[in-house]
Amino acid sequence: MRPAGLAQPIFAGLVAGVTGFASSFALLIAGLRNVGATDDQAASGLLVLCVVPGLLTVVLSAVSRIPISIVWSTPAAALLLASDGTDDFRSAVGAFLLCGVLLVITGLWPWLARTVTRIPKPIASAMLAGILFPICLAPVTASVQEPLLALPIVLTWLVLARLAPRLAVPAAVVVTVVVVVISSSGVDLSGARMLPVLAPVVPGLDLAIVLGLGIPVYLVTMAGQNVPGFAVLRTFGYEHAPARAIFVSTGAGNLVAAPFGGISMNLAAMTAAMAAGPDAHPEREKRWVAAVTAGATLAVLGLLSGVATVLVAASPPILITAVAGLALLGALVSAVTAALEEPAHRLVAIVTFLVAVSGLSIAGIGSAFWALLVGGLVMLWFLPWRRKHHPESAAP
Repeated sequence: MRPAGLAQPIFAGLVAGVTGFASSFALLIAGLRNVGATDDQAASGLLVLCVVPGLLTVVLSAVSRIPISIVWSTPAAALLLASDGTDDFRSAVGAFLLCGVLLVITGLWPWLARTVTRIPKPIASAMLAGILFPICLAPVTASVQEPLLALPIVLTWLVLARLAPRLAVPAAVVVTVVVVVISSSGVDLSGARMLPVLAPVVPGLDLAIVLGLGIPVYLVTMAGQNVPGFAVLRTFGYEHAPARAIFVSTGAGNLVAAPFGGISMNLAAMTAAMAAGPDAHPEREKRWVAAVTAGATLAVLGLLSGVATVLVAASPPILITAVAGLALLGALVSAVTAALEEPAHRLVAIVTFLVAVSGLSIAGIGSAFWALLVGGLVMLWFLPWRRKHHPESAAP
């Protein structure tokens, strides 16, 4: 490619990388802190979840000549934040390792990949909606509890969501930083705390936490990110994306990142659309350059992990959750729409949603897992009746 032909995909990749980082880094840090991470451990998690997915994006895209964008799992971060939380971060790291193992197995065992990706859409989408719903309520709650801090953020997002949608969340994050710096005297913007840090953690083996977090994190990563990510690539004409290489490499990357606080990583959806669409380049064969640029940008942004963690730690928790809620509104709309798309399965979807949003915990296992289980049982309960009375609705 000529240098002049590189300008468009490089610019698109820069925008994709910055947008992907800015839209959910606060959610990631808040989720890690909710499961027991210290500020240093949360900063370490953010660092590795920028560098490792960024490098995977560069390598996979350059080798395959397909715009394959790898990012951290936003639904998994939302799941951590929406969970009851724990002080045992070592066992949470064990859960992240379990997720990595399951992703590697998924890539090596095609039957498992087919099974997980065929979780009925009403159930998977309703579970994801239930996880996102409490977080998306936070902007409303924050506007009432902290109006002077929250309303400028919400109004910034609202104005730009109408005028420049792609800039709405990054702009809201910038306003949040300004609000926090102005309102808080506890923000230390100097010294070693601002530097990127690696904080290794010895994994724990509390099975209730390892299984109760690890399996739901794996399932929401697959259903909430990998499945839509492949759909985005197919939409833009990349039907032959290397699924096995993507699953195995993200699982292996997860195993590398987990001991440093990294949650699961996956094929991107929003960032993938920005790098794989016609805005990246009119010619489909040249859009991989945008993904390579996005991956390199994300890796470099990892150097800001210390700064980001300091700002999040100095912010009122409700404010950080509010910013995360604004970033996840689009995902909530998509999840609700997909969950209720089929009239025959709307009752199943609503039951799944209610279990997920309830926040219940049984035997230390959170509501996301039980939502999948209950949703599946309800669907099986109604399936024989539906086949008998509405044979056409039982068609696969």
